[in-house]
Amino acid sequence: MASTLPSNPSLDKLRDEARQLQRAKGIALHAAQFAIARSYGFTGWPALVHYLKLAADLSVDPGAVDENTLTSADRFCSWASLRYNESDAPPRWQAAAELLAAEPALVSQSIWAAAAASDSAALARHLSGRAALANTGGGPFGWVPLMYLCYSRTSLGRSAADVIAAATLLLDAGADPNAGYLWCGMSTPFTVLTGVFGEGEQGPRRQPRHPHAPELATLLLSRGAHPVDQQTLYNRMFRPDDSHLELLFAHGLADAGPSPWERRLGEAMETREQLWRRQIQWAAARGFTDRIALLARHGIDASGAEIVTPTFPDDVNARDDDGATPLHQAAWEGDLGLIQRLLAAGADPSLTDARFGSTPLQWAEHAYQTEAAELLRMSPD
Repeated sequence: MASTLPSNPSLDKLRDEARQLQRAKGIALHAAQFAIARSYGFTGWPALVHYLKLAADLSVDPGAVDENTLTSADRFCSWASLRYNESDAPPRWQAAAELLAAEPALVSQSIWAAAAASDSAALARHLSGRAALANTGGGPFGWVPLMYLCYSRTSLGRSAADVIAAATLLLDAGADPNAGYLWCGMSTPFTVLTGVFGEGEQGPRRQPRHPHAPELATLLLSRGAHPVDQQTLYNRMFRPDDSHLELLFAHGLADAGPSPWERRLGEAMETREQLWRRQIQWAAARGFTDRIALLARHGIDASGAEIVTPTFPDDVNARDDDGATPLHQAAWEGDLGLIQRLLAAGADPSLTDARFGSTPLQWAEHAYQTEAAELLRMSPD
């Protein structure tokens, strides 16, 4: 069963929670601890404590780093990298590129900066006689170099061949193709593959795929990266493109044995059954029929999935539970054709949602859906 612990879980806080339950219910402490563990998806208190001890060593909160205190090399790494929070955005990656242009020597000061820049020459100098650096954590997040390479989104004009050469240097020196970390203690690891495949809840413009994702993912998978990458599957499930699934299935996704992370984290992670149920339910609810068919072709049981066929809304200004309209959602997705249809049918672009108090234009701007934003700016209020 997958863990449902909150971000940055603390054993001390959970002990306090158990004591509060003990006092409130008048039960033994061990019974309260068992109830708390079960409420977070663990079989018992020892399993929960075991996970928290592992998480203490593996957890990173990239957003907690004070960038004002960093060296130039570490600041470059931080600005260049996807951090999977609300700060992910093109201006940060541009700032990283400008910092490197102003201080080109920083890649010689730090192997982690050299990796974030996919600078093969600098990496070769760092690794010469010091191959152990390929598996040494450092930089602003304590990551190994391959992580910075795979999560970097700074625009430096690197070709696919440049990136593959840099990654190969690290792998040949012994870099772990299954390296990763626990984002804020969450029990689904963010691996090197997760960084390459990109995307997620903030959308494809704020959390894009690596510019050379197919080539880099293929290299990592061929060098031992495990194809059952749960965070990748989650991050890429939101949109109908299935290229990630096709590549992962080609490298054994359907029937691969336990991953290093599954063996390490045990019951804290989703089971395979839970993983596929989530994928099928999301695809069915959004009418992703090609994905359902792809899963079925690879032996994933999708029987019973009730596929919802997307339809044009009867009320184009209807609001969902958060007060967002279909135009808000189309703006977030950057679906230009749907935006045009909604506007032609009378969708009101001046309506604000209840959660953020924002218009569809502001949703498009936040998602860096520049084409959608331009289209909405031209529409009359």
